[in-house]
Amino acid sequence: MDISIDVWLRGDNHATTHAVPAGDREPSAWTDADVSLLLVAMLRAMKQASDPGANDDQPIALRGFSWIVNPFEAGGVVVAIEMSLGAAVAGPFDVSERDLSEKIQRVLDAKRKGADPGESGPRSETIH
Repeated sequence: MDISIDVWLRGDNHATTHAVPAGDREPSAWTDADVSLLLVAMLRAMKQASDPGANDDQPIALRGFSWIVNPFEAGGVVVAIEMSLGAAVAGPFDVSERDLSEKIQRVLDAKRKGADPGESGPRSETIH
């Protein structure tokens, strides 16, 4: 299964759609690490849309954007993020709005504290 990500860049009057692999779990069973991968994929899709020659392995930081989980009219929910570059919407996903919102918030809180989702504690941001 692939995840569909629609990207709108500021200044453009059209969107592009990107498909990224979704992994093996259903959205209702996603872990914090799965949610982190989704957010990174969305930000990476925005970067690729703005700079098609960008390195696919470029580090992505989970900060500097606004996000929301919204119900989708045909069922499920979508995740939308917005930043100065533009906006991206992924989904729809068959998961409750509240559960996915809580997971996203937990992932972003962990990143702010310097921990990766799924790790047991904070990590140093210093590269030695």
